[in-house]
Amino acid sequence: MPDLLIELFSEEIPARMQSRAAADLQKLVTDGLVEAGLTYAHAAAFSTPRRLTLAVEGMLGASPRTVEERKGPKADAPEKAVEGFLRGAGVTRDQVEERETPKGTILFARIERPGRPAAEIVAEVLERTIRGFPWPKSMRWGDGALKWVRPLHSIICLITDDSGATVVPLELDGIRADDSTRGHRFMAPGPITVTGFEDYEAKLARAFVTLNPQARADTIWNDATNAAFASGMTVVEDAGLLAEVAGLVEWPVVLMGPIADEFLDLPPEVLQTSMREHQKFFSVKNPKTGRIEKFITVANRTTADEGATILAGNEKVLSARLSDAKFFWENDLRVATSDKGMQTWVDALSNVTFHNRLGTQAELIDRMALLARDLAPTVGAAPDVAEQAARLAKADLNSEMVFEFPELQGLMGRYYAEAARLPTEVAAAAQEHYAPLGPSDAVPTAPVSIAVALAEKIDKLTGFWAIDEKPTGSKDPFALRRAALGVIRILVENDVSLAVRFQLFSPLLGHLIREGSGGNTVESAAVIEGIKRLGYQHKADELRTLIERDAVVLSIDMAEKAIADAETKTDDLVAFLHDRLKVYLRDQGIRHDVIDACIAMEGGDDLTLLVKRARALNDVLKTDDGENLIQGFKRANNILTQAEEADGVEYSFGADIKFSETDEERALFAALDTAEARIKPAMAAQDFAAAMSAMAELRGPIDAFFDAVQVNSDNGTIRRNRLNLLSRIRTICTSVADLTRIDG
Repeated sequence: MPDLLIELFSEEIPARMQSRAAADLQKLVTDGLVEAGLTYAHAAAFSTPRRLTLAVEGMLGASPRTVEERKGPKADAPEKAVEGFLRGAGVTRDQVEERETPKGTILFARIERPGRPAAEIVAEVLERTIRGFPWPKSMRWGDGALKWVRPLHSIICLITDDSGATVVPLELDGIRADDSTRGHRFMAPGPITVTGFEDYEAKLARAFVTLNPQARADTIWNDATNAAFASGMTVVEDAGLLAEVAGLVEWPVVLMGPIADEFLDLPPEVLQTSMREHQKFFSVKNPKTGRIEKFITVANRTTADEGATILAGNEKVLSARLSDAKFFWENDLRVATSDKGMQTWVDALSNVTFHNRLGTQAELIDRMALLARDLAPTVGAAPDVAEQAARLAKADLNSEMVFEFPELQGLMGRYYAEAARLPTEVAAAAQEHYAPLGPSDAVPTAPVSIAVALAEKIDKLTGFWAIDEKPTGSKDPFALRRAALGVIRILVENDVSLAVRFQLFSPLLGHLIREGSGGNTVESAAVIEGIKRLGYQHKADELRTLIERDAVVLSIDMAEKAIADAETKTDDLVAFLHDRLKVYLRDQGIRHDVIDACIAMEGGDDLTLLVKRARALNDVLKTDDGENLIQGFKRANNILTQAEEADGVEYSFGADIKFSETDEERALFAALDTAEARIKPAMAAQDFAAAMSAMAELRGPIDAFFDAVQVNSDNGTIRRNRLNLLSRIRTICTSVADLTRIDG
């Protein structure tokens, strides 16, 4: 069976686009071939800075002949209906067959399509692919209309079978497909004629082009680590940089050079970031000193002087870049260690907008400080230290280093806080309060860092909820889903018990007050009274401080509206956190219905306890007793619900064992007494595993009861007693979780 080779040779393709482009080429071409009837055995795509390549093995030599029978209208249908059928089938009236069916005489068309040669189909598919290729950005050049990411120079389109290689006839805007390409731009720029993929790959290798990007990455990493090891050092891992550099060269040559002594005292992260962002250099660390002392660059060619000239030029450019970094570092240190210290940067943040409806960065910091102080006792932090840490956590945003390298925010704050001899907890919080930045990122564990990280995320969530800037569909411009997951992970992974509904209400109301006030000059007693009326007495003093500090004035109507809106938005935000929690627990193998059963219970806004309850219930439901208990519970609940609806009463007045008629009935009474005696203290102690285990032990007595007892007895007293017994089953089981929400 024939093989197909395609190469699209152009000027340099940006490294960030290469991997996606190779995948797009493979999908577009192979999907087009299959749609046209050309199946294949295997396909693989490759990319280098100057070429996209697709190799297809075991392709059919031609599409198969097909025969299709198409049913049409009745023979006596209106003329226009018949003409439309004939036109769609591509046949004439004398080519259709009339058949008698139960619905009358129907027209049938037999449509035969002959097979087409592979070359004809490949040419059509490839032209359509090239003209409609989904580059993020593309360009036109010269006088042609063809668009490509960079000027396209040549096309290989070659079908190879037992008889040899054949060029597919194809021409696009003056570029005619052939069987030739070029090697390395500098070391082998001449034309190369190929006969198939194996010949193509081998000749490119001899022409100093490594076709496979993974092979280039492996070469870079192996040579880099070997060079560093020979000097007693290690290369700092950077998978993103490795993939990018592999897309910058066709023939990687690793060179290692020194960093000038005057820059070695810069923080290692500054050196690494500067070299990665500006020069695409790898950092080489001395494990004995922990400092980055060398760099690795990857050239695109070998040279007679073994890279000495290339290294010298890179060292010169690197020194200029690091001189800038050193200048920023020293200037920032002078500010951080001055009399006013990092507060200089905090004050300047009053001129930096956080969001046009949520105020400046300085106002954000004030809100974070209040929240961190409020959260501190819950997480075991000193309130004064938590507030200080929150006020300085974002100070480095105004530093010169972070202005140049925004990705160093937080980290530089830690360095500057340490230089200013601030408490260790304050310095750590500056770096850690942004965490976690992703699902694999570690959460902060120090109490002060926890308080500040929670404050930052809660303020973000409540702020954007207050102004109705919530995520919609796949859009989440303010990373609120990430903030919500951060709150969940910080609480759960640090075993922090927090009633989030209570904690979200106050900042939400604060945002709504600021949003709805005229920014004038008097405290609103109505807001304070409203808070007390809604049962938030312990927040009243805090909100009075907030209102007086912001000097707002509200009418009574505005105050009541703000309170009502805060309640509604709090409920909505808690539901959003629950949705994020479902995603978090689903990834851990916990069923959605289990989570729903636990969310429905009182205290469902304490995310840590909710997770413990869900895990315990999930574990029980994995056992036979747990799964069968659900069936018994649902049977009891269904019988009870139907009886209550039919009788118009609620059976919850307590069953009496003296009306029992069978041993199974009496055994169920005893089992319920035992379970209740174990479940109540276990739930009070938040020992959900013990409570679930006690509940699961009811499986046997409940099954035996239903096997031996008819609930709807002819004796009305016995029937009512048994229904009240079922009510007790429901009450005890739903005290652990709302089992009505469990599937099955």
